[in-house]
Amino acid sequence: MIRMWATTRFGYALGGIASGTYGTVPGLILMPYLTDLLGVEAAVAGLIVFIPKAWDFFLNPIAGRVSDRSPRTDRRRPFLLRAGVVLALTFAAMFFGPSAPPVAGALWVLALFVASATAYAFFQVPYLALSAEITDDYGERTRLVTWRVIVFTLAILLSGAAAPALVEAAGGLAGYRIMAGAMSALILVGTVGVWWGTRGAARVRSEPAGGRLRTQLAAVLSNPDARLLVIPFVLQAIAMGMVLSGVIYVARHVFDDASLATTCFVCFVAPAILLTPGWAALGRRIGKRNGFAVATVVQIAGFIGLFVAAGMGQGMLLAAAAVVGVGYAGGQLFPLAMLPDIAAEDAKRSGLNRIGMIAGVWSGFELLGYALGPALLGATMSIGGYVASTQIDLPQTDAARTAIIIGTSLAPALLCAVSLLPLSRYTLDARLRRAAVTTPRGSA
Repeated sequence: MIRMWATTRFGYALGGIASGTYGTVPGLILMPYLTDLLGVEAAVAGLIVFIPKAWDFFLNPIAGRVSDRSPRTDRRRPFLLRAGVVLALTFAAMFFGPSAPPVAGALWVLALFVASATAYAFFQVPYLALSAEITDDYGERTRLVTWRVIVFTLAILLSGAAAPALVEAAGGLAGYRIMAGAMSALILVGTVGVWWGTRGAARVRSEPAGGRLRTQLAAVLSNPDARLLVIPFVLQAIAMGMVLSGVIYVARHVFDDASLATTCFVCFVAPAILLTPGWAALGRRIGKRNGFAVATVVQIAGFIGLFVAAGMGQGMLLAAAAVVGVGYAGGQLFPLAMLPDIAAEDAKRSGLNRIGMIAGVWSGFELLGYALGPALLGATMSIGGYVASTQIDLPQTDAARTAIIIGTSLAPALLCAVSLLPLSRYTLDARLRRAAVTTPRGSA
């Protein structure tokens, strides 16, 4: 094992500022921006949020393949800097287009969201792939990702709390544009931070990137370990996408207090930051897969609490959000720590560098899940009769409010429960734990 310095762990973690901000804010802000400011119908708004991330589903494996085939020894970091800068600019531009008529605003958002999603693919995929190339140790991967999840979660807290607050403080279109500028600056901070902070990291993988794109993609998709980890992660991404895109609707239309969205988000994220090291410690005792299962059960309990909160008041809502946040921390940590395990084992077995391809497939499915979440919520709200309007505080019917509640509680709980089935068949973690026990720490 090549020793990893703490400064490298921290430098790698800084990329979580960019991915956490971009991964959170569009899902939190974009649907209300489209439905409650531009007057776009809810199902159409959900489709607009879905299309760019569905595009990334197809693009991400290509982005991984491109970075795999880079002739440089330092093949990932140049992509982080270039793509991160473009990501910040295109994200901000989404909110500086026409606001009327609704079709013009919708088309502008769609075009810029596709552009930012493209840039994000060439940032996020090399970023994930880098984690499998700078350490070859089972336990070190968990420590590396623990730092990343803490910073990632802090970015979610900051961006998720600040974005709605900035929108509400300034109001209307000006609020969204101020918010866009602030979030773009956060993305730039994360981009420059990870690029600079990992400049001295060692490289432990040197396999060539051989074969055609189609052949390599087929090999990745046929990997049973990858499939059995991706499926539960995607199902939980759908669930969390529904919740994140529904927070503002719950605050405005179920509890009649738009400012509650920020408080709820803080309650969701703050416990996750504090307890991520605890999840890492649990993983060392019971394994990454079992830790992921425990975190999933905690999330299910929190989602059920969100449903109960609709009839019990804000206190119950905030407590349930905190429980979801605790589970979410583990639900991020363990899969991201298992991803480089899969990539490294594939490289050892095949003798080929498919790390970027594996990261691309993973990230593509993750984004597809987060895209399906708002789309499913939008469809649920449409079935419930939610009325889109240019008046942010337009009253909604009881049926529409019920649809919002179900779409942000019971439906996510069911998705997480189903995700436990494929997770129970994932065996790579047990094999690696046995190998780690028999291999002395610090040996090659």
